Amino acid sequence: MTPFKLTDELLAEIKQLIENQSDASLQSLLEEVHFADVAEIINELNKEEATYLIKLLDSDKTSDILTELDEDVREGILGNLSSKEIAEELEELDTDDAADIVAELPQEIVQEVISEIEDREHAKDIVDLLRYDENSAGGLMAKELVKVREDWDVLTCVKEMRAQAENVTRVHSIYVVDNEDKLKGRLSLKDLLTTSTKTHISEVYIPKVDSVNVNEKPEEVAKIMSKYDLEAIPVIDEIGRLVGRITIDDIVDVIKEEADKDYQLAAGISQDVEADDSIWDLTRARLPWLILGLFGGAAAAVIMGGFEEMFRRYTVLFLFTPLIAAMAGNVGVQSSAIIVQGLANDDIKGSIGDRLIKEMLLALLNGVILAALLLLFTWIWKGDFLTALAISISLIAVIIVAGFIGTFVPLFLDKRGIDPAIATGPFITTSNDIFGILIYFLIAKLVLGI
Repeated sequence: MTPFKLTDELLAEIKQLIENQSDASLQSLLEEVHFADVAEIINELNKEEATYLIKLLDSDKTSDILTELDEDVREGILGNLSSKEIAEELEELDTDDAADIVAELPQEIVQEVISEIEDREHAKDIVDLLRYDENSAGGLMAKELVKVREDWDVLTCVKEMRAQAENVTRVHSIYVVDNEDKLKGRLSLKDLLTTSTKTHISEVYIPKVDSVNVNEKPEEVAKIMSKYDLEAIPVIDEIGRLVGRITIDDIVDVIKEEADKDYQLAAGISQDVEADDSIWDLTRARLPWLILGLFGGAAAAVIMGGFEEMFRRYTVLFLFTPLIAAMAGNVGVQSSAIIVQGLANDDIKGSIGDRLIKEMLLALLNGVILAALLLLFTWIWKGDFLTALAISISLIAVIIVAGFIGTFVPLFLDKRGIDPAIATGPFITTSNDIFGILIYFLIAKLVLGI
């Protein structure tokens, strides 16, 4: 299958067909195009063109298209649709996707849209999902699943499964519940097919099944599903009742969103933004960390100002200030990036003390090697062994401290329930610049006897 590529020529053709209201040609052109690719096209259209296309295509396709659109584009389209038209789209979606769209609607039309949904059970499930925090397993799950009762026989079970499967896009697992809907286990399709029709499910189901609570954080759900290679995981409420399931496609979205957020935090962007956001939004996201960097630079300048006399006597020290600051920042970011990655993947084991000792020994080894190279270079270049020694010893100390800060800060933040990704980038770089320069001049002053 050739990957879809949106070209300027194709986009211009679609715009022209919309302008000419050539409905048949548009439908023919987009008939075999995947809904995700149609969403890519619509993201490039203006609101009126996008709405025209959504109204033209069948609801079974446009409902999926809506879930793939950029949030602001989807908001504009929904604003141009009537409550009945929105309801028709929601009826074609799984409950989790439908609930996500309803949550974006203006509050004054939510009730009206829900009342227009003809399938009352579907509407009830959507309303039920809306009560969960969006940053929880309950807010992520879908209601569509296949469940059987442990007191049914195999024949009854098969009949019920056929009826339930009509509303489920993909059957990943068959869950077993008791009379109160409490999750008991899962059912193997092989066991179902090879067992007598009169056998009760309680005799053949597998009692071991991984599940998550409705209040579990999506990040934790992602870790569990990744660890056990699950395509879907059941969600239970506070008393163990089966209330929904989370599928792998939802978890991929969670992982992507978390990665995007961590990348932006590491780059010094304090909130979720995209390249095409307004200048004001981009400024608000970037400015806090830039201000931190400004104050950090000012603090470093003040520190350097306290060593003016040493600068006058040993000008060469000034030449190596950028190197010391850069090494401190680089080592700190390397250490914090490894720790943040380990925390995200749940690979950090043992105590904080053990981790700090390991990182500091690593920093010491790297520092000694780099300092030896710098000592040799500076001695040959300037011919002053004592000054070269002062700079080299300072480098070792700076690298050790930077490694300590880069390791301790994300571990500390994680223990306090704060996203450790905030520790990377400007935060670590700025703090290590300040400490690095201070340590550099203090050690140089001590070694040189100034």
